Amino acid sequence: MRFIPFVSALLVIGLLYLVLLERPALVTFAQGEGLGQAIAVATGEAEPSEAVQARLADPAAEEPASESDPETAAAEPVQAEAGPQAVRVVARHSEARIVDTAVRLRGQTEADRTVTLLAETASTVISAPLPRGSLVEAGQLLCDLDPGTRETSLAEARARLTEAEASRPTSAASLAEAEALLEEAQINLTAAEKLSEGGFASTTTLAARRAAVRAAEAAVAGAQAGLTSAEASIQSAQAGIASAEKEIERLQIHAPFAGILEDDTAELGSFLTLGGQCATVIALDPIRLTGYLPETEVERVELGAMASARLAATGGEVAGKVTFLSRSADPTTRTFKVEVTVPNPDLRIREGQTAAIAIEAEGLPAHFLPQSALTLNDEGTLGVRLVGAGKLAEFAPVTVLRDEVRGIWLTGLPEAVDVITIGQDYVIEGVPVEPTFENPLEATQ
Repeated sequence: MRFIPFVSALLVIGLLYLVLLERPALVTFAQGEGLGQAIAVATGEAEPSEAVQARLADPAAEEPASESDPETAAAEPVQAEAGPQAVRVVARHSEARIVDTAVRLRGQTEADRTVTLLAETASTVISAPLPRGSLVEAGQLLCDLDPGTRETSLAEARARLTEAEASRPTSAASLAEAEALLEEAQINLTAAEKLSEGGFASTTTLAARRAAVRAAEAAVAGAQAGLTSAEASIQSAQAGIASAEKEIERLQIHAPFAGILEDDTAELGSFLTLGGQCATVIALDPIRLTGYLPETEVERVELGAMASARLAATGGEVAGKVTFLSRSADPTTRTFKVEVTVPNPDLRIREGQTAAIAIEAEGLPAHFLPQSALTLNDEGTLGVRLVGAGKLAEFAPVTVLRDEVRGIWLTGLPEAVDVITIGQDYVIEGVPVEPTFENPLEATQ
């Protein structure tokens, strides 16, 4: 049992001896010069090779970079025969293409119409409830309330109208009689005034004729007041009838439009107070897709633009048109509400589902480049390095349009540019470069 630790100790001692005292022989053996040469070096009969001696003299020396490594070759400065040093880089010639730039946002589905039907009078429900989820038609009875004494109030109002209408002819006749008496009194007064001017009528007679005219005028005023009172009674009775009829009409609550009951209608026998809830009806055909646009995208969307959406729950796709674009931004998020109306005849789309919305917008010229080509300048601006005039490096800021698996679409560049795709992080603006261009066929694959 003690033999194995003893052998292990001998091996460790031998290894330390080779590493510390016979390092040249060990390096020679590692370089592949043969076991015999290593033994000769270890015994002092031969000297190590020049490469080994150089490696021993400078342990930090590194092997020269392989020319087959494009990353290393791109970062190596190449000494030109004349002029400043140029950095070798790999570049790609890129030309802008018109890209369909749909405005993308997240939203949700909403019912086109939603209403909660409330009682406009207080009474007891006398109709059987309809279960939630039922399809209802426009004008369908949802809640029927007990009329109570409302029919009696209507009959009373109609009786008052009949009485008021009956008193109107009498008041009209009294007015006509008073007007006739007034006319007669005025004639008598005129005759008395003429006789008095000729000295044929006494002052007493003239005063009596004037008093008769005033009495007739008072009678006419009284008759007119009576007729006005009769007309007022008729109008009051008519208003009472309208009020009683409206109160009876409020006893039946109907669906204002075709839709679906979101919850059960009021239970039979329950008492609804003024404002009590009878039912909630929603209309899902058509249905709306609602989202919010940032300030930078709102100008690219127009009313009537075609839009599509993918529902997160089912993965189904739907299409519609933009029917509303808010003119006022949300004060908290600074976004603008947009609505897309989508047909939903089979009611397959439910309210409240999450949807990824894409709204068609005018295409933009963009360059398709690898994501690795992006870099930052000293100010932290996102952009790319270009091979400019005189083969000098330039920095161009860009805007990311959208990204894909194979690359990224960028805007903000000229129509045709040479973009540095390897080595852009080793140069700054104004540094001379020596570009090696990618195979254009490979770049488009």
